[in-house]
Amino acid sequence: MKDISLENIEKHLFTLTQDIGVRLAGSNAEHQAADYVADQFEQAGASVEIEDVDIRAREVEQERLQICVGGQWQEVGCSLLSNALGTDGQDVEAPLVFFTSETDYQRPDLSFLAGKAVVHLGSHIETAEHYRRLAAAKPAFVMFVDVRYPGTVATADGMFPSYVHAYGALPIASVAYMDAWSWQEKNATRARLCVKGGMVPGTSPNVIAELPGTDPQAGVLYVGGHHDTQADSVGADDNAVGVAAVLELTRVLSDIPRRRTIRLISFGAEEQLSAGSAAYVRCHRQEICDKGQFMLNFDACGSLLGWTELFCCGAPAMGDFLKQFFIEQDEYIKLKQEVVPYADHFPFAACGLPNAWVARENCTAGRFFHHRPDDDLSRVSLPLLGRLFSSCAQILAQVANTDALPFARHLPPEVQAEVDRQWLELFGGWQGFGG
Repeated sequence: MKDISLENIEKHLFTLTQDIGVRLAGSNAEHQAADYVADQFEQAGASVEIEDVDIRAREVEQERLQICVGGQWQEVGCSLLSNALGTDGQDVEAPLVFFTSETDYQRPDLSFLAGKAVVHLGSHIETAEHYRRLAAAKPAFVMFVDVRYPGTVATADGMFPSYVHAYGALPIASVAYMDAWSWQEKNATRARLCVKGGMVPGTSPNVIAELPGTDPQAGVLYVGGHHDTQADSVGADDNAVGVAAVLELTRVLSDIPRRRTIRLISFGAEEQLSAGSAAYVRCHRQEICDKGQFMLNFDACGSLLGWTELFCCGAPAMGDFLKQFFIEQDEYIKLKQEVVPYADHFPFAACGLPNAWVARENCTAGRFFHHRPDDDLSRVSLPLLGRLFSSCAQILAQVANTDALPFARHLPPEVQAEVDRQWLELFGGWQGFGG
């Protein structure tokens, strides 16, 4: 088997982050990234197909947030969430009210939020019922505060499409934690939001490379990463490194003996709650259920400082098997046996496929540059990526050619039950939010 090339990895990262740049789902830049991926797949000797997914693309021409402190208006940074409403370019002004998501959703009545500019301490609404109640309260607009980090820059994010489809879109913008702290400290009274633009119909491409196996009955291994980014971020770690993984693995695995087919996919629209991978799984559900053996996903795994984690959704024996390949590269990992719905491996779990996500944290809350403009090449370690990709190449080479899988092909019943619950709650189940 060929060696992993750090030069190739660097080339892919540079092309995606510097030559192309911000790659919002549905944008021309995302389609440019997909064309680059398709060309690299073909150069590696794989057959290639592109499948477009219908999405809502974020097109924002202007966003401005002002806060009234001591009778004076101050302009602060903000970022409109994907799948949120703009304000049609008009100023929307309202009294400021603070709302703590960890505790205030216990309140039986949220009508006090009506017509208010809500400072929502918490950047995720993890149950559809909470979002329903927030939407029903009819706030003037909402400002999400990322409580994971005491940041000074507004992070970019998105609202779950299934929630928006079920209960309607709200004007929601992210704001920096330290800005919100200052508003509380200085008794800010009012806020004014103006957003020109919002969500428009668009398409996001999934780019699929096929390395066929010799035995049609041996099944298919899936490998994934996503090429889209959040607003204002070139996404070096999230997730140009994942694209580099699928491209480099395609090259090094192209000439190895394979009983099983290896299908490597660069997904679009992951930043809209894995809309691209969910669409792929819904479209190919029968084939995945019948032939799928395992899914390996790469997302945000290149942080210069930190520790590598392997999120395993499957029988414990699978995690033990995978871990040894990293140790052989002198890369010790934190093994986490849990269901995580926030990356492209998760829709495959809905088909019952055992799966693993290679990730990396650098602080106890995740990664300090998560969804920020400074997620650039300075954040990424090439030698680390070389070790991780080499480990995974060995995993895939062995699993592709072994007579029997070294772990169970299906999820344990209790794991599948939790996957099914989250698949319905967050993704709208097999019909999706359009069903």
